[in-house]
Amino acid sequence: MDSLTIAGKPYGSRLLIGTGKYKDFDETRRAVEASGAEIVTVAIRRTNIGQNAGEPSLLDALPPSKYTYLPNTAGCYTADEAVRTLRLARELLDGHELVKLEVLGDAKSLFPNMMETLKAAETLVRDGFKVMVYCSDDPILAKRLEEIGCVAVMPLASLIGSGMGILNPWNLQLILENAKVPVIVDAGVGTASDAAIAMELGCDGVLMNTAVAAAKNPILMAQAMKKAIEAGREAYLAGRMPKKLYAAAPSSPATGIIGKAA
Repeated sequence: MDSLTIAGKPYGSRLLIGTGKYKDFDETRRAVEASGAEIVTVAIRRTNIGQNAGEPSLLDALPPSKYTYLPNTAGCYTADEAVRTLRLARELLDGHELVKLEVLGDAKSLFPNMMETLKAAETLVRDGFKVMVYCSDDPILAKRLEEIGCVAVMPLASLIGSGMGILNPWNLQLILENAKVPVIVDAGVGTASDAAIAMELGCDGVLMNTAVAAAKNPILMAQAMKKAIEAGREAYLAGRMPKKLYAAAPSSPATGIIGKAA
């Protein structure tokens, strides 16, 4: 499969995976390994990566020498909170610049607050961060985030943790047509077919957490997601046949059939 390039760095996998909601760090490690992902997200406010001395650290289960960490601002509801959180992450990870920005609008839907997201993105880009940004599927706002300097836009397929899949493929298509940075579906994927559909639409990658962590068998689901991402990408590159109401032309030529007049 062709590589995904983010902020100038190529990655062999187009699946990005979260590290929360597993029963322990061992299950996290096994799921990530099964997924083939090279980029792992970590919620700085919820996961220990060294800020809690003496407690188990994710860094031991998923060494930064092997994976690209993507610190995120899960649980932040204002631009100021998000900026402070990512500045802390940069200190904890020795100057790490690639981050995922998300500023939520409310605790029930976890829908992004786009005004605060835009504000935070401007500050973080000025501070030298390479910002991948969770956003609504509004094509105008997605383009604005790209213009601010974000290195990837990450529109939701449906609400975080909902497992509802891609509810508005038309908006995603508009975002894809206008984007010059990677477009990565973030939130709402529930099963492998959802991931495949995102890739078939032309998305550059998919980020997921709950779809794997909340599966009855997270390791097996991680394997399924890996295959779905690869199959969807290959189908997109291959170019599907046109959709038709009915097949007016046979799949095999009719000429030369025995007993059929020329």
